[in-house]
Amino acid sequence: MGLYYSFGTVLLLLAITGPAALLFGFGGAVAARHHIAPVRLFGKTYISIVRGVPDIAFFLFFVIALDQALEWVRHKVKCPDWSEPIRQGNDFLVCSAAKLPLGTDPQWMHEVYGFLLAALTFAIVFGAFAANVLYGAMASVPHGQIETASAYGMNRRQIFRRVLVPQMWVYALPGLGNLWMVLIKATPLLFLLGVEDIVYWARELGGSKTARFSDYPHGDWRVWYFLGLLVFYLGFTRVSEKVLDRIMARLSRGQATLAGEAQRKAA
Repeated sequence: MGLYYSFGTVLLLLAITGPAALLFGFGGAVAARHHIAPVRLFGKTYISIVRGVPDIAFFLFFVIALDQALEWVRHKVKCPDWSEPIRQGNDFLVCSAAKLPLGTDPQWMHEVYGFLLAALTFAIVFGAFAANVLYGAMASVPHGQIETASAYGMNRRQIFRRVLVPQMWVYALPGLGNLWMVLIKATPLLFLLGVEDIVYWARELGGSKTARFSDYPHGDWRVWYFLGLLVFYLGFTRVSEKVLDRIMARLSRGQATLAGEAQRKAA
């Protein structure tokens, strides 16, 4: 049953991370285009730093750093009388009341906490790539339309909300679609973060002798389990391609793009 639940874990991660990464990306793109210099610097720094760090290194570092930061804040609030240093060599020691989650919490809370940390990390990492895509899409909207809206008396917010944002999606969708495919392929990184995903269970159940399942009568069946994962990922990406094509066709209606011109000629 753990194997079956792990498929739900992967799908839940995608359902949470996809919109969250898009939200981070939209905020980063807006910040990178902002007319206030510190905000613009923050947006460009976020995009550059996250995109420039290898995904695995960021995942392994950020999850540990975020967990320790949360525990450090709780430690300062709940244990103000603590006299020993928190960092002792390579050890990070806080009082038991500051642990996240607490040692007395049930196992499912530990698993949910680890999953949420992983989902947040995925959203931040892929949000930076989405921000770069959206930043380019905003710049691709014809400048003449921006000038026309300004000539009609629209202010900066109205132009952004009524002209720029509605039209940028048709330019952003190809890049966002590729990013969605990369996100699907990156879900096995959950295995590195300690979450029992489908890669973990394929390795555990397929092996002939493991620490948890030592009495299985079959030999090494990992090739069959990983073949099942291959079929799952290929099927899921194929469905995603069909959905993205339909969204692209819908967004291209009435647009001055090659896809929009093709639709008008076909009509």
